Amino acid sequence: MNHSQYHRPSNTIRLLLGAFLLSLALSVSSADLRDVLVEKIDKRYSLISYTYFDTNAEDLFRVLIDYDLFTKFTSAFAESRNVAPDQQGRPQFHTRMEGCIIWWCKSLVRNGYLVLQPSSEIIAIVNPETSNFNYSHERWRLRNEGDGTLLIYEFYMEPGFWVPPVIGPFLIKRSLRSEAIDAVDRIEALAQGKEPQPVSGE
Repeated sequence: MNHSQYHRPSNTIRLLLGAFLLSLALSVSSADLRDVLVEKIDKRYSLISYTYFDTNAEDLFRVLIDYDLFTKFTSAFAESRNVAPDQQGRPQFHTRMEGCIIWWCKSLVRNGYLVLQPSSEIIAIVNPETSNFNYSHERWRLRNEGDGTLLIYEFYMEPGFWVPPVIGPFLIKRSLRSEAIDAVDRIEALAQGKEPQPVSGE
């Protein structure tokens, strides 16, 4: 009896193994949200996340400074666009977010400017006089990692509107976290030149 036949995988096993390895390869190549931390200290909220994108820093940078694309990231953006540079030559942006959490609904407007270091850093600073935020500061840092890019994102904001006590801060923190998780694969698809999956509600 030829005992080697018991050590030779069947065609079915080989196909299943091949499919499993392919699925692993696909999962590795998709955006990987490694960590996200949301906190509230006094009136100020912060979000810090670390995400690996299977795309180069140049293409990722291009997507992140194109506010016309932000409505494709998440359904939270009702309106988003680039605005002509200010008198100092800094690119400007406008966003409007609409959302209801249980019975609490808000329209959140942010107008501000960008400070750019091409392909490595983006800083977005909001003008509180034309926004309903007392403070809003975002920073994206792009670092080459292997064949892709590690994005370190920091967001600090203080609402300029009334927030329901007790439940309000909890809902804001939950919303910030869920939107960050929801957006990463769409951002990666756009950076790769693909059409992302429709955002929730479309």
